[in-house]
Amino acid sequence: MAFDCYYSSVELYDDIRASLQLNDQWKICYRNQYQSAYKGLWRINLNQGQVAKALLAAEKGRAQALRDLMATKYKPGDSSTYSASCVSLRWVPLGTVFIAINGPCVYFWVCLSEDNIQIREVHVNNYKFENELECFIQLLNKTALMEIGARDTVKIENPPLDSPIEEEVANDVIRVDVRYSQSSALMKLHDIIVTPIADLIEGNELTFVPEGPFCLVPFAALQDSNSSYLSDSFRIRVLPSLTTLRLIHDCPDDFHMKTGALLVGDPCFKDIIYEGRRLVQLPGAKKEVEMIGRILNISPLTGEMATKHEVLKRISSVALVHIAAHGKMETGEVILAPNTTRENPQPQEKDYLLTMKDVIEAGLRARLVVLSCCYTARGEVMAEGVVGMARALLGAGARSVVVTLWAIGDEGTLEFMSFLYDALAKGKKASEALHQAMKCMREIEKFKEVIYWAPFVLIGDDVNLDFKNISKLKQVNLLFIHSIQYKVTLNHNYCLYMSTDTCVLFSFQWGY
Repeated sequence: MAFDCYYSSVELYDDIRASLQLNDQWKICYRNQYQSAYKGLWRINLNQGQVAKALLAAEKGRAQALRDLMATKYKPGDSSTYSASCVSLRWVPLGTVFIAINGPCVYFWVCLSEDNIQIREVHVNNYKFENELECFIQLLNKTALMEIGARDTVKIENPPLDSPIEEEVANDVIRVDVRYSQSSALMKLHDIIVTPIADLIEGNELTFVPEGPFCLVPFAALQDSNSSYLSDSFRIRVLPSLTTLRLIHDCPDDFHMKTGALLVGDPCFKDIIYEGRRLVQLPGAKKEVEMIGRILNISPLTGEMATKHEVLKRISSVALVHIAAHGKMETGEVILAPNTTRENPQPQEKDYLLTMKDVIEAGLRARLVVLSCCYTARGEVMAEGVVGMARALLGAGARSVVVTLWAIGDEGTLEFMSFLYDALAKGKKASEALHQAMKCMREIEKFKEVIYWAPFVLIGDDVNLDFKNISKLKQVNLLFIHSIQYKVTLNHNYCLYMSTDTCVLFSFQWGY
């Protein structure tokens, strides 16, 4: 009876959400109001011993609006295939850790194979209420940033009003109490997240699918009792949901570009007054994109050329996007050079701020987007997940993004990116390249501290890039007959030059 009630409620909520069509913001706000129905559904499945079904029920409530955005971009043949109830676990990466909160407990599903999904229930600090647990994880995130030396941007917020007031805790759960421990916040987070599942983890890759305040945990920097970091042993990435990864994997082969790169660094900020202050230039960001440009043999956009208009014009037609600039603290939105054609002499935000809305509307086909800017992994944590720039990029069509959890410095970031792109140029996958860059930074005395190497997070697919293809024209086909009299532009890939006795066809795709 209870199962039927929760199931019918969730189906009704999903039908109403579908009626909102493509209004992303409405869907995000709507989903935030009905958390308890989705939690109740997976909790009943778990009580019945249905571990895999409980995982799929929990997945049903994850990143729903993002899933809709991505389905609109990728246009799968049968969208019903991507409902959580129809999702197979066959394609889920081994070593995936799906995290969910219910009452004062954290639940971890560890995917060892399609037929071997293990569950661990962890009761934290003997709490009785869900809001106690959520506030404690937020506090640990905040304390970790302070200990790392990063500028604090984490807000302690109350959970949604419909969170369960109290949940009875079974006797067979793992009990973890770190309230009175003298260890660091990163060690306490390790004790809550990693220690309870350590015996289940196999291989050298971990893929986290977090919920709530766990979305802002710096997983790479979690530290065990021997002071070893999680990223010492594992390549790490994050997913908004399992279904979003399947949408990426099932998209048409030719959807994501294989050529071209957009490199943007140190935009000109001289006319911008942002939140009452002038922004400093980022000479290290300019060096960063020039370094990448030398690897790819591509000229970057810097200074006054790095305008919002120019970035939006190019961003949808390249395989790699790398932007090194200032990021907005609350959302990770990016500050670029103001458009040269604008209504007011004094630039307004719309003239220079690359917003989530801009990115979604522009559309992307990039295999990898690297936002080497402050706070780009951040945003408002809601039932939908983290609503920020990383989500917008995935929703716009990016296959994979690298973003940052806190403010990053010029010198350390330049060093980190040199290691990252050296590994990518050698054909390493993004997770392996990120892992290698972190390891190299830890081996340098000047950059061994967590603040320099741990803010970078890989979200989405684990891509690799063919740098030889990226740095050249995709195709050039040429046929000359006599003289040219006029040109007809067919689209952004083709130009046809014609006269009564002449036909010259150029097909091209530029690498910026």
